[in-house]
Amino acid sequence: MVELPRSGVPDSMPGAPGASGVGTHSRPGAEDGGSGYSMYAEEGVSGWAWFTGGLMVLVGIFQFIAGMVALAGSGYYTVPARDLVFDASYSTWGWVHLIVGIVAIATGGGLAFGVMLARVVGVALAAISALVNFLFIPAAPFAAALIIGMDLFLIYAITVHGGEPKRAR
Repeated sequence: MVELPRSGVPDSMPGAPGASGVGTHSRPGAEDGGSGYSMYAEEGVSGWAWFTGGLMVLVGIFQFIAGMVALAGSGYYTVPARDLVFDASYSTWGWVHLIVGIVAIATGGGLAFGVMLARVVGVALAAISALVNFLFIPAAPFAAALIIGMDLFLIYAITVHGGEPKRAR
């Protein structure tokens, strides 16, 4: 009589086929319990770093567009330039938005890769962007409020989750 190989499942019936991988292997990382949540890091990449980088690039694009619109003409805005909180022409506001947007796009790339200098510049730039848009609210209320909200969330994401790329490596 030929003896069949034993399966890795306890209390299995003799002659019954063994379980084909179901429940026989533990998932990777199951040994290190207590982390609270699972975060799979591949080659030093963190999801929050890429998210903050992408959000910073998006804020930069919005700022760039606001700058280009302000430079193109003042007919788009709801109030004349003299009625803004800070009395300056729309071309001045356009250059401010344009410069903040270009710097934000460049900083977003650094944030995506977890560069420490980009984190510091990102928080400062998001605060400056929020202040510029707060002063610009009478001219474009919806766009300014949208960018301010994104800036506040960006500051949260950088300060609270900014160290995760370092831990992922």
